[in-house]
Amino acid sequence: MEIILSPTPVLLVDDDPVITRLLEVNFRLMGFRVAAVARGDVALERASAVPPSAVVLDVKLPGMGGYEVCRQMRQIDTLAEVPVVFLTASAPDEEETALGGLGPVDFVGKPFDPAELVELVRRRVAERLSS
Repeated sequence: MEIILSPTPVLLVDDDPVITRLLEVNFRLMGFRVAAVARGDVALERASAVPPSAVVLDVKLPGMGGYEVCRQMRQIDTLAEVPVVFLTASAPDEEETALGGLGPVDFVGKPFDPAELVELVRRRVAERLSS
């Protein structure tokens, strides 16, 4: 497997410190730089300041929910094309996703296989870098 190092960190956004640590370790093992935050509003601020290569985003977050973080990212030129992978404990909320504004996203259910999640993000980053 070819390792694609992200030119900027992958932003991990989850309010569960165990999940955040699990993700940090797995992404770093695959050569990614990572940044992690636990609140949606802080994630948007961080992404605006340092546009990430990709965002792994929990749906339910304090401060601002994941769907709203994604919608606001899509309105910022430097973030509009950043790959977003939602982590969710339930099926994607059809009402929320139907409202639009999310752009192309992926959904990964909890519990998840960390290696598969890292591979999905690696593919999305590689696709973005090659376009």
